[in-house]
Amino acid sequence: MPRFAANLTMLFTEQPFIERFALAKSAGFDAVEFLFPYAFKVDDIKMALNDNNLKLVLHNFPPGDWDSGERGIACHPDRVSEFRAGVSKAIEYATALGVNQLNCLAGKVPEGFDSKLVRDTFITNIQFAAAELKKVDIKILLEPINTFDIPGFYLSKTAQAIDLLDAIEADNAFLQYDIYHAQRMEGELACTIQKYLDRIAHIQLADNPGRNEPGTGEINFNYLFKYLDRLGYDGYIGCEYKPLKATEEGLGWLNF
Repeated sequence: MPRFAANLTMLFTEQPFIERFALAKSAGFDAVEFLFPYAFKVDDIKMALNDNNLKLVLHNFPPGDWDSGERGIACHPDRVSEFRAGVSKAIEYATALGVNQLNCLAGKVPEGFDSKLVRDTFITNIQFAAAELKKVDIKILLEPINTFDIPGFYLSKTAQAIDLLDAIEADNAFLQYDIYHAQRMEGELACTIQKYLDRIAHIQLADNPGRNEPGTGEINFNYLFKYLDRLGYDGYIGCEYKPLKATEEGLGWLNF
């Protein structure tokens, strides 16, 4: 049976962030993930995890200026020093919180730079980050994100991510496969997961359209969950969706 992690950036948002850990535990989750920990003290997050006997399975690198619309800086040739500082900060939090994988948002394609330079910058940055993470036994994940929700995002399709991973050549670098983003950009969910299963370290979900909970849209999650079991996927599936109503009201899908 799949193991699910509550994404605390998206779920239980009626409550302050630190209070969401207890709500996730009460709802039956044994693991959580979220976008960014950096606005909070490590000790406060660690206490919330320990008090609720929860495992933190994922968070992201610093994304640049999120509030102004930036969605990562890994492909920005003029932001390499900032990216490397973010790697250090991510490692600081991850090692303290027991996280063994970090997601690196590629970012939007920056204006004014040659496409080869953008690609080379991204590859070099991920190689640097992978080497630093390997020192502390942490995986780095690359996540394709659909360009309907984030126009101009550099990494948008599974095959592109695999091509970049092949160029990066780091044995701790993997694909983060988000079912919602993949459905919007390419479909072929089951076949793609099967084809690249050994390259996938983490999966996330939301239904489409709407990015709401499973069962609200077109994706056959009942089939996909059983299919993942048959394939032997043993990682977590992050529940990164927008509840239609209160989070607790929409958790019936967990009894698939």
